[in-house]
Amino acid sequence: MSFHPGQSLADAVREATAVLADAGVPSPRVDAELLADHLLGVGLGRLRAMLLGTTPAPEGYASLVAERASRVPLQHITGVAYFRHLELHVGPGVFVPRPETESVVQLVIDRIASLDRPKVADLGTGSGAIAGSIAHEVPGSEVHAVEFSHLAFAWAARNLEPLGVILVEGDLRDALVEHDGTFDVVVSNPPYIPAEAIPNEPEVALHDPPEALYGGGADGMELPTAAAASAARLLKPGGYFVMEHAEVQAGWIAGMLGRAGKWQDITTHFDLNGKERATSAVLAKTATEE
Repeated sequence: MSFHPGQSLADAVREATAVLADAGVPSPRVDAELLADHLLGVGLGRLRAMLLGTTPAPEGYASLVAERASRVPLQHITGVAYFRHLELHVGPGVFVPRPETESVVQLVIDRIASLDRPKVADLGTGSGAIAGSIAHEVPGSEVHAVEFSHLAFAWAARNLEPLGVILVEGDLRDALVEHDGTFDVVVSNPPYIPAEAIPNEPEVALHDPPEALYGGGADGMELPTAAAASAARLLKPGGYFVMEHAEVQAGWIAGMLGRAGKWQDITTHFDLNGKERATSAVLAKTATEE
């Protein structure tokens, strides 16, 4: 794509859509519009109205489209990811939150809606999407978030400080020991991709940090297993644990929780695409007494 002086916004967006489609970008029209709005800052509603007129294309648009066509994540170009009601700062070094994780947050919110000052831990918070959404949508909740990666921690700090989340730089395996047995809910979206698996999307394979993707061990289950063990340590008896995973791992995770002998009400949850996205369980009231 080449920028032509005087080219209309409508023509530029149309051309950008074709370029992005040829590059295999999954949502070429939406991305073309979002890149234009990144430069114009008018909002998508106003932008789409401007596409009906003779507004000129913004300077620098072609270079942003070329960058996206090379499969640099849209969120790395704009510096922003939208998640539920939040606008999160993201960039190199942090996992870009995915829409399917929004359903995991809803499970937590539904669980704590009737509790007075619920206490929640998010293990492996990344950008802070889960922890931030809970703090934002459940006023009065006490939310703790843990992140191991120094780079991701910096992004999370920027996103979570305004929301009052208590952020800790540490390993989900042994974090928050001073809070053992005090949480109402533990939630985690840990790395879970097997060691030999390579994500299909270039945006993920080339730009998401490896430490946010690969779960450890040949089957990718080392960190999910550790997250479940930490949840059993951190939760009150009767507390709720929910973990995101790949759909092919649902049976394995349910089995792992069952074999631990500490969990009851083990349930698999589907995302909006009908995929087995998360598994929840309740800590048995006798588990911490054994």
